[in-house]
Amino acid sequence: MKRRSSNKSKMVTLVTVLLMVLTACSNENGASPSISGGSAEAAAGSKSAEVTVHIARLGGISPLLIAEEKGWIDEAFAEKGAKVEWSNFTSGPPILEALVSNRIDLSSMGDGAVITGLANQLPFEIIGLLGDGKDLNTVIVPVNSTISSVADLKGKTIGVAKGTTSHVYLIKILQSIGLSQDDVKQINLQADDALAAFETGQLDAWITLDPYVTLSVEQKKAKIIEVEGEFLAPLSMIARTGFVKEHPELVTEYLKVYQKTLDWQRDNLDEAAALYEKHSKMPASVIKTVLERSANQLSVYTPEALQAHEASSEILLNNKFLKKKPDFAKAINNTFVEELN
Repeated sequence: MKRRSSNKSKMVTLVTVLLMVLTACSNENGASPSISGGSAEAAAGSKSAEVTVHIARLGGISPLLIAEEKGWIDEAFAEKGAKVEWSNFTSGPPILEALVSNRIDLSSMGDGAVITGLANQLPFEIIGLLGDGKDLNTVIVPVNSTISSVADLKGKTIGVAKGTTSHVYLIKILQSIGLSQDDVKQINLQADDALAAFETGQLDAWITLDPYVTLSVEQKKAKIIEVEGEFLAPLSMIARTGFVKEHPELVTEYLKVYQKTLDWQRDNLDEAAALYEKHSKMPASVIKTVLERSANQLSVYTPEALQAHEASSEILLNNKFLKKKPDFAKAINNTFVEELN
């Protein structure tokens, strides 16, 4: 009898909770809980249907910074009944965490984060390619260092952000000469922290990207270690799967503005460099050099980029960084970029 009474109590509680949830959902959609047609329509009409789009910038030199500064994205989205909320990230792994909690709808990521995210079946898809990443990653060492090759990294302390494209690059170049991660001492550092550690002599080497490479070399604080072989590190434009399904027109608009920004940046290097300087610790001269070297362009995902991901996934799987290989073909959605052409 006690068990039957307990079950009945649980059933009443469950029904109550369900009613509360339904009422809350009704209120969120702008409808009054009242069944009166006139009052419900008035309540619905008083609520804004504006959509909030969460866009994450990756790194300090992102075309999205220009798009925001010029107001291009805000204007384009306003015409579609949407507004933008911006956020900044220094690397891809934190973006993955934000995607899971629906705090990011649109962004970009390097190959390390993309591979990890898809391997863990996180809710995003690849909507464009921003570059093959051929010269994306670089090994730098203090300018007076005796290190002159990848082989010399054995036993050394290396700064690298775990799970990023630079981490994948480190694994690849070590493997290419018969070494592994166990042959070096890795310190997990984001870019600004790694820069400070590098400049204070706490690191023997640093695997990083521009503008840090150009800045350190031009200030004569670092030299570049040449690496034999070609190691592609595709940079992907990504979108949260739920957002793509609910607002495909906003995904298209976003890519249109991104392409417009890339074109403007290419034709206005001085102004772009000055704008980036305002929002970073980097001199405009360094930024301009980086922009001149940049080969980023928005395109459909190529077979070469897909093959590079497949090869990287195999390496990461063998290094026990992944539990299973991701399904890239299933995650790539070229339709939005194709609409731009």
